[in-house]
Amino acid sequence: MAFAEQTIRTFSRADVEALVPNQFGVYGIFRQGQWVYIGKGDIKRRLLAHLSGDNPAILAWQPTHWVGEIHLDPQMSIREKQLIIELNPPCNKKVG
Repeated sequence: MAFAEQTIRTFSRADVEALVPNQFGVYGIFRQGQWVYIGKGDIKRRLLAHLSGDNPAILAWQPTHWVGEIHLDPQMSIREKQLIIELNPPCNKKVG
């Protein structure tokens, strides 16, 4: 099933800062051949936080791109869980 909207964008500060604010949904961060992290929320705000190192594990995987889908809750939360189960990104693993 993966992401419905496949507009692939560069995972860089300049590209993320160019996004329109207040777009809520789910997003996936990846590098070629490997999904790194699936998240939800205000896409621009969350991606900027990840680029700033809020979750060091994400940057350790050296992701290069991201994709997203616009959703409102509760669909956003449901869709995030579906994608995590399907894509099994390493930075969504719970420790303990």
